[in-house]
Amino acid sequence: MLVDGKWAKSWDPVQKADKKGRFVRQVSSFRNWITPDGSAGPTGEAGFKAEAGRYRLYVALICPWASRTLIARKLKGLEDIIPVTVVNPTLTDQGWAFGGYDGADADPLFGSEYMHELYTRADPHVSGRATVPVLWDMKTNTLVNNESADIVRMFDTAFDEIVPPTPRLYPDDLASEIDALNPVIYDNLNNGVYKAGFASSQEAYDEAVQGVFETLDMLEERLTGDYLFGDRITETDIRTFVTLIRFDAAYHGIFKCNLKQIADYPRLSAYMERIFRLPGVAETVNMDHITRGYYSIKSLNPTRIRPVGPAHIDELLASV
Repeated sequence: MLVDGKWAKSWDPVQKADKKGRFVRQVSSFRNWITPDGSAGPTGEAGFKAEAGRYRLYVALICPWASRTLIARKLKGLEDIIPVTVVNPTLTDQGWAFGGYDGADADPLFGSEYMHELYTRADPHVSGRATVPVLWDMKTNTLVNNESADIVRMFDTAFDEIVPPTPRLYPDDLASEIDALNPVIYDNLNNGVYKAGFASSQEAYDEAVQGVFETLDMLEERLTGDYLFGDRITETDIRTFVTLIRFDAAYHGIFKCNLKQIADYPRLSAYMERIFRLPGVAETVNMDHITRGYYSIKSLNPTRIRPVGPAHIDELLASV
């Protein structure tokens, strides 16, 4: 991680743990916003105006948080507006690296070797982990935002004068319901699988796994329409999908979330496939990067051996 702009120690998947061994995720540190006129958004400073070709998105295809932003970019028609750079799926002792793997890119802006070099370029005294996604301003050469939830909402509204505004991923009439369901899905499912996988006590693991499957059971029962709020896809569906598509291939095994697979949930399976088949979404799912990345975590899988399958996920990916 970075300490006052210097790389201080080798990468460790367990960012922090509480007294009971629960995994604690780092809070994102760059929170500026792109807005239609460049005014300050909900957090951060003014000066980041929505302009075509001004911003670049850095992602890891293994990462569900980064994949949220990739899906939003696709659904909102921003592919020609915001270019993407993909990092190597295997985490090194210095965190995310550029190039060196099929489908991973070199850093086109600065020739950086590691993601943390972008962080120190934006703030020479930054401390913490160099995470993805990263939204970079190529006009002022600084890091705008590294919080996926913020980036998804920026993509939803900031570029309305450049691309069509539909679909609206955070519609006003559903805002209160989205705001109520998002934390449940985040705490118990999106981050819940990580809390199970990186638990450092049996108590913490048991608690996390219970939350994961209680939430999956709740979502299975809730899904009576195409999406979680009826017939409209929202940011909550994106948040849910990125965990579901990784679950059977990665979290079921490497994170020990093995009570059930998503394949055991008929509604969730159909829902996952429905979203996967939306235009552009399949292009954001790279199962080679996903399994290569998760099964390369030395503390969880010292041999780095990747399991074969599961067959139903391979068949789904091959069907598009």
